[in-house]
Amino acid sequence: MTPDASITETATVLLVEDDDVLRREMAAYLGAQGYAVRQAGAVDAAREILDAHAVDVVVLDVNLPGEDGLSLCRQLARPDGPAILMLSAMGEAVDRILGLELGADDYVVKPIPPRELLARVKALMRRRAAAGPQGRNPKRNTYAFAGFRMDLSARQLTAPNGMLLLLTRGELAILSLLLDNARSVVSREDLLTVIRGEAAETVGRGVDLHISRLRRKIEAQTDQELIKTYRGVGYVLDAKVVIE
Repeated sequence: MTPDASITETATVLLVEDDDVLRREMAAYLGAQGYAVRQAGAVDAAREILDAHAVDVVVLDVNLPGEDGLSLCRQLARPDGPAILMLSAMGEAVDRILGLELGADDYVVKPIPPRELLARVKALMRRRAAAGPQGRNPKRNTYAFAGFRMDLSARQLTAPNGMLLLLTRGELAILSLLLDNARSVVSREDLLTVIRGEAAETVGRGVDLHISRLRRKIEAQTDQELIKTYRGVGYVLDAKVVIE
């Protein structure tokens, strides 16, 4: 049995797309590849399915009748939730960044060829399998650095004065990578990978925007310059890090 075959044996994909023809085409293709596929044309119908069935991957359109896909994405974005692949006709970088900050694991622009859809679903399933029983966010470590404490499971950064600083998903992913590579340069490409996922398209200045917001949150609580820029190379977290 191949690794992909073992993954698809128990993998269920929920397609949330209001274009009936497109949704049925995607369902037929994924079903032919061994996935169990469930379908919904709106957020309410998707919630009913999610309440009644275990789902591994949600392919979620942004523009849906009534409640949009972003609100469902926000609800599902939790460590033990399904992997989320956002699907939209919109191609602006700001729309992609918003979807990813709300918790999506990947984001693609329609129309998406069936083979690319399959590849992205497989990539999400491989990451889910590698993460183990905790799902998409297996880490439960707390990092201490320069008086700050970073709780990955709670997605909270505590400042030296005890103030809680809430981080977006993108900021969390970037800070986690910087903490894991403290005092070493992390390239923009590596940072882009953690906020976009595998096989993702470049999101313009997405990394720079995340870094700028993260830096403002941190520097408002300390006199130290903790995140340093090495132009043309990447970024460094300049602090001693202790994993607790």
